[in-house]
Amino acid sequence: MRHLLDTRTLSRDDALRILDVAEDMRDTQSREVKKLPTLRGKTVVNLFFEDSTRTRISFEAAAKRLSADVINFSAKGSSVSKGESLQDTAQTLQAMGADAVVIRHGASGAPHTLATSGWISAGVLNAGDGTHEHPTQALLDAFTIRKRVFGDDSRGRDLTGLRVAIVGDILHSRVARSNVWLLTTLGARVTLVAPPTLVPQDVSAWPVTISYDLDQAIASAPDAVMMLRIQLERMNAAYFPTEREYSRRWGLDAARMGSLPTASIVMHPGPMNRGLEISADAADSPRSTVLEQVANGVSVRMAALYLLLAGERPTTHPQEEAR
Repeated sequence: MRHLLDTRTLSRDDALRILDVAEDMRDTQSREVKKLPTLRGKTVVNLFFEDSTRTRISFEAAAKRLSADVINFSAKGSSVSKGESLQDTAQTLQAMGADAVVIRHGASGAPHTLATSGWISAGVLNAGDGTHEHPTQALLDAFTIRKRVFGDDSRGRDLTGLRVAIVGDILHSRVARSNVWLLTTLGARVTLVAPPTLVPQDVSAWPVTISYDLDQAIASAPDAVMMLRIQLERMNAAYFPTEREYSRRWGLDAARMGSLPTASIVMHPGPMNRGLEISADAADSPRSTVLEQVANGVSVRMAALYLLLAGERPTTHPQEEAR
């Protein structure tokens, strides 16, 4: 694997390979010594032009557990705030010997530009770009669904026949876009649920069903309900009357939780707006996979870094390295 830029171009076999390697990585994390020597001598740079806590820490933990050296770069307080370009920043990191660059950027397409520009030779991992994609989030979501449904028998399985409802701010959500492409590639049937104002104009070209009624979507008995954060920082217009109205019509509360099938799971990429798109009852329910998603995110990002930096050379199995 040379880069991981999106899920739209990710094949079913490649997606399953990442998920299966993540299973191996997850197994190593239950050991007393969690660290693997796989990427010793490699340097991973977290290049974040947007604020982030979960994703940056998750990538940092993943790289360190594979014994890589980690450099954290934040645009705030750096030369970027003085006007330095992405090209100059990237070439500076190249000169420092970066083997992989994990980039989060407010401009859609920035990771693709970095990967194809010739500015650097390092592998590029997209940690979220504008309103485009967030591939590792979709992979950890798919991993979480697969693990909840199939348990210890999840290796090698896709999501054929499973129904997933993605609810909320689809318009601004790179998480929704990445999940749509990945989940459908893995065989799941995806329904997007949102107010009409928060549905993208080009959604007719997506392999999904559209609904404007959350209660109707819940009545169709989804296997997983993924609640998206209302991205107030990206809102430059009145997309719904009030937060109270949004919560009443499209928020997941205790009553709607009670209408879900007993085996259905509730997901959220975080951070959550409790009381807006999801109630405390739903967020803290045993059906909620929020904390599992965080833990699985480290395993999935370990797998992505492993395949990016160690997959091309002969190496022992991750579990063998841990012995």
